Amino acid sequence: MTDTANAPVAPKVRRTYSEWMNSKSAIVVTALALVLGLAVGAIIITTTTPAVIDAWRGMFHSWGAPGHALKVNFDNVGTAYRSMFNGSIIDPSGFWHSLTTGKGWTNTLTPVSETLTYAIPLVIASIGVGIAFQTGIFNIGANGQAVLGGILGVAVGSMLHMPTVIHLPLTLLAGIVGGMLCGAVPGLLKAYTGAHEVIVTIMFNYVMYALLAFALFSTALQQPGQQNDVSRTMDTSAQLSPLFGANSGLRVNYGIFVSIAVVIFAWWFLDRSSLGFDFRVTGANPSAARASGVNAKVVVVLVFLVSGGLAGLAGIVQAASTTPQLSGNFLIGSAGIGFTAITVALLGRNRPMGIVWASLLFAALGVGGRAMQGTTGIPLDLATVIQSAIVLFVATPVLVKEIFRLRNTQTNALQLATKGWSS
Repeated sequence: MTDTANAPVAPKVRRTYSEWMNSKSAIVVTALALVLGLAVGAIIITTTTPAVIDAWRGMFHSWGAPGHALKVNFDNVGTAYRSMFNGSIIDPSGFWHSLTTGKGWTNTLTPVSETLTYAIPLVIASIGVGIAFQTGIFNIGANGQAVLGGILGVAVGSMLHMPTVIHLPLTLLAGIVGGMLCGAVPGLLKAYTGAHEVIVTIMFNYVMYALLAFALFSTALQQPGQQNDVSRTMDTSAQLSPLFGANSGLRVNYGIFVSIAVVIFAWWFLDRSSLGFDFRVTGANPSAARASGVNAKVVVVLVFLVSGGLAGLAGIVQAASTTPQLSGNFLIGSAGIGFTAITVALLGRNRPMGIVWASLLFAALGVGGRAMQGTTGIPLDLATVIQSAIVLFVATPVLVKEIFRLRNTQTNALQLATKGWSS
């Protein structure tokens, strides 16, 4: 019998700061990128707010002027970020008031309700884009796919009349079919003609915008008696009603369960299904995929069908949960959900749960930015700057590593920066 009582005990090895903050962790990189994005926002507030500029301009007027300037600076930055937090998540003082008195819960929960309302379709569209990115396919046409999904979904939701148990699923299915139809064309063109999907999908966005205008001006989808580009209103049986009732004052709706179902589907599809495995193998190593018998053309078409279908679902969820009709500016512009989904998918590294957190972050910044503008007068564009800065830093983990002096993982970070987002 071996005597282990006197066996030497290995000394505890203390992990250094740089070893603990290993930049191979996507969570660490994203958290540090968020810190850097907020720092960039603070710099912009400092250099553009008149009160702060005036305080620093007079910093040599007296001994106490530098301290006053610092106080004004921190007060303005703190007020801006506090307004953003209170307007997108919850106001701590309002929460305490509601908790102790039982009153004012609608006002207290409105910020988080608005954030969730914004995030619900964004999660769905971003997962669709992320699945395409994991396969090495750059689907830049999610906005157009969402538009066609909205058109078909609103048509079914407003022009057919049936019980909710049939009408709502059929409306959502119509949105999926619309997105798949729009995605099928660039998929077939890429698979069988070699057309570049980025160019084709970008141009298809404009085709869908033109189709939206045609549908709202020249078809039966236009609101009867209306000369403007406004569609019929969807039946209540086809709408995603507010989760806490129409009279609650909270807009968060049953679409949250649709987004949860999409997240679960994406997790199962990518990690548990054989087709999802083919998708990931094709994106990681096309040569190995071909050698193992994967039909690249079929995979390309299926990727666009899945990605487009989810984008179309996002479009009809957006319409059915907020404004139960379409207008001429539905999802059009740089703020369209399909374009934001590209950024969110990259920020979430194309993984379902990563996309969920990235969507919530972008939704909070967008909703909080409007609250900040109303409270402090700082333009909403600051929220966009912070979003862009965060994505920039996440996209360049080597830069984040250098700023925080994470030198022991330089080789790994370089590989992460060069071998793709799905890694």
